[in-house]
Amino acid sequence: MTEEKPVVLVVDDERAHADGVVEALGKLPVKALAVYTGEDAIEMVRNRRVDVVVTDLKLEGKADGLAVLREARQHSESTEVILITAYGSIDNCKEAIRQGAFDYLVKPLDIDQLRTLVDRASRKAATAHAQHIEAERGRDDFVFEGIAGESPAMQGILEIVRRVAPTNISVLIEGPSGTGKELMARAIHDNSLRRDKPFRPVNCAGLSETLLESELFGHAKGAFTGANADRKGLFEIADEGTLFLDEIGDMPLNMQAKLLRVIEDGIVIPVGSNKPTAVDVRVISATNHSLTKLIEEGKFREDLYFRIKGVSITLPSLRERNEDIPLLITHFLRTAAEETGSQVHGVTDAAMQILSAYEWPGNIRQLRNAIRTMVVMCDRDQLDVMDIPPDISRRRQLTGSSVAPANLAGVSLNELEKKAIIDTLARTQGNREKAAKILGIGERTLYRKIKEYDL
Repeated sequence: MTEEKPVVLVVDDERAHADGVVEALGKLPVKALAVYTGEDAIEMVRNRRVDVVVTDLKLEGKADGLAVLREARQHSESTEVILITAYGSIDNCKEAIRQGAFDYLVKPLDIDQLRTLVDRASRKAATAHAQHIEAERGRDDFVFEGIAGESPAMQGILEIVRRVAPTNISVLIEGPSGTGKELMARAIHDNSLRRDKPFRPVNCAGLSETLLESELFGHAKGAFTGANADRKGLFEIADEGTLFLDEIGDMPLNMQAKLLRVIEDGIVIPVGSNKPTAVDVRVISATNHSLTKLIEEGKFREDLYFRIKGVSITLPSLRERNEDIPLLITHFLRTAAEETGSQVHGVTDAAMQILSAYEWPGNIRQLRNAIRTMVVMCDRDQLDVMDIPPDISRRRQLTGSSVAPANLAGVSLNELEKKAIIDTLARTQGNREKAAKILGIGERTLYRKIKEYDL
């Protein structure tokens, strides 16, 4: 399939001149069309893709060249407009450039100059159009691999991510341990224009300063004991891609200064080398610390903080978004079943109630591991109360109830289920839709249970 040629629309009320420009542009890899009024030009840019408009400034009728410019730019920011004018109207064309015109040409036209200008404009327009398509794909077909959330908090975060992913702006992800910061970083990368390039994570807290410097910037042969060959660092490996700096708040101050210089200059010099290498890397950082507090304590550089904080995202703990727990459980159960070949495909209402009411101090990481363990140990097609790990059962209490799970042996599942529904309805002030979500069941099931238990 051949690539579609850029469309160039020539607008001039002198037909012979318009047709002559179209003929002159025939040597370029473009599709040139001519219209002879400003009104026709406006109709054209409203109803089809036009990459470049070449229009006379003065046109007969109600719409002149400036009107065509305004309409073209309003309809599509990727459309470039070149104005043609007599010498006396140059000031008007300069003003038009300030309004978004690509450039202008003075009559009589220099054909070579015209072709050069149209070629440059069409290339710029094609690139802008492609980037626009990529950005639209990011908004409409955004892939949240491993991320689930219908709570207002998560929906707000995901909307920010949709907006920031197609750009190159740096992102700082904050939040408690286990809240899915790396998953969020991967989602940003996977929906960016860099998604076909490398994504490289590094834990800044897990390496000494020397090893971290070598890991990020690489080293030359003989730079230190054990450096038996040249080695590229993650900045070079992730060139044109994304580098995820996890736990950046634990990075030593000396390394922070070196990191800042590389981010600002885009130049990496490996340890033990004098050879600079230019890199193009998007940096996404994450921390479970308060960086502003670390700055006050002199443990984190303020200039680096403002450099990495292009956009800041704060992930909530799981107890702050507990309405998402049933959705997360379903996702982790399906993933674990696929990984292990298990036939488990659901969770009983009673088990879902217990799991949803638990506070999950280890956040998403703890929930994921718990579900995976339950799936591995379960020999039925549904996870039930007896499959819940003992540490969770011992610590969890029914909402608003003094009955501890350790004493559930004397309580029937029907009594437990009824109590769970009563407590959850009280907690949601009778909102059955919210109660059903917290319980992890459908609204119809909840209505049937309410009728069954005469609530």
